[in-house]
Amino acid sequence: MKKKTILKAEDIPQKINEIALEIVAKNPLMKELAIIGIRTCGAFLAGRIKEVITNLHILPPPVGILDITMYRDDWTRIGPTPVVGKTDLPFSIDGKTIILVDDVLFTGRTVRAAMDALMDYGRPNKIELAVLVDRGPQYRELPISANYIGGVWETSLDETINVYLKETGHDDLVAIEEKKVI
Repeated sequence: MKKKTILKAEDIPQKINEIALEIVAKNPLMKELAIIGIRTCGAFLAGRIKEVITNLHILPPPVGILDITMYRDDWTRIGPTPVVGKTDLPFSIDGKTIILVDDVLFTGRTVRAAMDALMDYGRPNKIELAVLVDRGPQYRELPISANYIGGVWETSLDETINVYLKETGHDDLVAIEEKKVI
């Protein structure tokens, strides 16, 4: 299988730093902000964004984890017994600006599912989206775009973009790969 690296281990912290700095610049009232990562890689990226904000000596916003398995419109295709992870939102989202974090933005369906899930936990003032990778608008199925983007790489439908993170037992790496044919 062909694999083309688009972000190396040293590139990922730089992109996360850029996203965090942009979030801080656009949201001066950090106390009204919360960062919520979509399980799995989005949750790890949300934690890394919080770490950058903390290192700026700014009181970091609370960070939560959102599992969207049961909100996906394709969950019945995942398998007969989809694995549902834990959602961890130890704070109220009411009236907050939520920075929703995911690794890759492609069709927009994952983000739609995440917004549906969030609404079951409260009514945020605003939801913004931060992604490490945007695959471009050509395959977007819903009118969704990111507010904070690490980079845009357009791909074919025969390709996928995979984000590998140390938190998942891999070396940090983002790669364009050919889809596996089953």
